[in-house]
Amino acid sequence: MTAQGSDIILDRMMSLHPKVIDLVLDRVWRLLAALDHPERALPPVIHIAGTNGKGSTQAMIRAGLESAGKRVHAYTSPHLARFHERIRLAGDLISEEALTEILDECERANGGEGITYFEITTVAALLAFARTPADYTLLEVGLGGRLDATNVVEKPALTIITPVSIDHEQFLGNTIEAIAGEKAGIIKRGVPCVVGPQEDAALDVIEARAARLGAPLLAYGQHWHVYEERGRLVYQDETGLLDLPLPNLIGAHQVMNAGAAIAALRALGFDENACEAAVTRAEWPARMQRLRHGPLVDAAGRAELWLDGGHNPAAGLALAEALGRLPERPLHLICGMLNTKDIAGYLRPLAALAQDLHAVSIPNAPATLPAADTAAAARAVGMQAVQADSVAQAVADIAATAPNARILICGSLYLAGEILKENG
Repeated sequence: MTAQGSDIILDRMMSLHPKVIDLVLDRVWRLLAALDHPERALPPVIHIAGTNGKGSTQAMIRAGLESAGKRVHAYTSPHLARFHERIRLAGDLISEEALTEILDECERANGGEGITYFEITTVAALLAFARTPADYTLLEVGLGGRLDATNVVEKPALTIITPVSIDHEQFLGNTIEAIAGEKAGIIKRGVPCVVGPQEDAALDVIEARAARLGAPLLAYGQHWHVYEERGRLVYQDETGLLDLPLPNLIGAHQVMNAGAAIAALRALGFDENACEAAVTRAEWPARMQRLRHGPLVDAAGRAELWLDGGHNPAAGLALAEALGRLPERPLHLICGMLNTKDIAGYLRPLAALAQDLHAVSIPNAPATLPAADTAAAARAVGMQAVQADSVAQAVADIAATAPNARILICGSLYLAGEILKENG
């Protein structure tokens, strides 16, 4: 089969519900029942929620588990270049043939009933996982947690809540407490929960729900600690201290994500070798990813070309810190964002680092913020900004005037996906 088979079904699935996001679980439960409840037949589940760091933490856990010889299913969203990236079966991306078959089966079982794209494709992933032998299943929440389509496993082996911050206010609430309450909705009765670094208000909400459900917490700053010292990662919990290399994913936020991954692996009974593999072998595209081949790299010449998909104020802070770790070079941003994001909050931490910003509209994204609006927002936080017709034009313009630049394409996972498709 070609990619066209699954693409045709996925296009049809986009029209099954008038809204892209509609947070209830009734439709998911209905379809799972029609498919004889595949969520009850999954290998042990590790369920991950949070505002930032979910994907990186999942990638680190997967690297650790696989280094120990375990077969691991993994579900993540959104995809960057191809939908297949969302579903990893026992270590391998789902094949086109398997994806087409599973989507077709879910579409037939749904019988034309209303259901969102994310809901029906999540059910498809669960069905694929239930039918493929593996040792663990890693489920990344799509949005929130309490009413997310992944939140259908009654008794996971472990839950994880990465740092919570303000994002998706139109769906989750406009306070840190409200958002934390939605994320904490994945906590299950009696199931241990690893908690990454949190603001006090968020942690209070998480602790209260865990207490109500008798779920043991493994919280950063209380039950485990992680920090960087002399170019090493130091992790400590009640069972001892680990002295490990820094994560191959760049930034202080990745040290914290590594801590959550290590806490999870330790809670599951894995040793230091698995923990070291988690920090040294994880790969996660579009998170401070250095691009090294393709037409854009060729157009950049001697300039470095980097890609990052972070898109909220917390991601902007993390990105600024990560950039500060690199050898000094003039920094030029190429930025495109969705119109639902806090662009000023995202750009403000980067304003002091960047020489200028080239604003672009995101191709094939109806919700893109127009390039003119992105440029205006950048100027409002003190950045020099111009518009560009495309990323390729912006790269060429920067390379022509600053041949030794560091060029960072940033602002959206949707933009990152377009870059990876075109530059692959």
